[in-house]
Amino acid sequence: MIRPLGALFALALLWPARAEAYRPFDETDADVAAQGELELELGPTQVIHSQGTWLYDPGLVLNVGVLHRMEIVLNTQATFLSPPAGDVFNGELTAKFVLRNGCLQGATGPSVATEVGVLLPPVGAEGHFGASGAVIASQRWPAATVHLNGYVADSRLGQLDLVGGAIIEGPFDWTVRPVSEFWFEHVGAQNTGSGLLGAIFSLRENLTVDVAVRTARSDGQDLLELRAGFTFGVSIFPTGEPEPSISGSSGSPAGG
Repeated sequence: MIRPLGALFALALLWPARAEAYRPFDETDADVAAQGELELELGPTQVIHSQGTWLYDPGLVLNVGVLHRMEIVLNTQATFLSPPAGDVFNGELTAKFVLRNGCLQGATGPSVATEVGVLLPPVGAEGHFGASGAVIASQRWPAATVHLNGYVADSRLGQLDLVGGAIIEGPFDWTVRPVSEFWFEHVGAQNTGSGLLGAIFSLRENLTVDVAVRTARSDGQDLLELRAGFTFGVSIFPTGEPEPSISGSSGSPAGG
């Protein structure tokens, strides 16, 4: 296999599934789906270009608010290479908990959450079960919202994976708000730096659309990625009382 294809395969396999991250980011915020709510995230539908090779990487995420301040997330990602060189399918199952009610839950001060999960063995590539954990802190002001993420995992290839980064959003009450994300990852002997610029369109209370461009440098290669997706939320069973969250949940305008 030529080097660009090998590097992209490694990227697809090792890529930390931090996107329980809400759209269109790799990282997430310190909020969860409201109890009794199902959120469907189509995306990120990613198109990546590196040294003449294209990678198409559609994703599908299901978030279910099962308890007060807790959600279960199933994250799936498929990877298709052009020129063809085999396909890879990845999945991750996580549980996310709000540790401190804050600005994303209608209270004051920072919101704090943690997320732990199991990396499922890939289909179409070498690898096995892995495990992941993250701590997230979010703070919202009238002009901006910031989400800080720290992530650690035992990857599907048995390597220690460390990630730190931040999401910065424009004013939350804007119908179209600019967003950005920056993170750095160290896994095995490979370092990756990433930057993203995009926008989130709040079409309705339970429907958002997002677009973004991401650049990264990994293993000496420059990557260019285009992203698009949407998030739709619906109540699936009664809970008896509404959640106080003002940010939606994972994948809504400020959920994760």
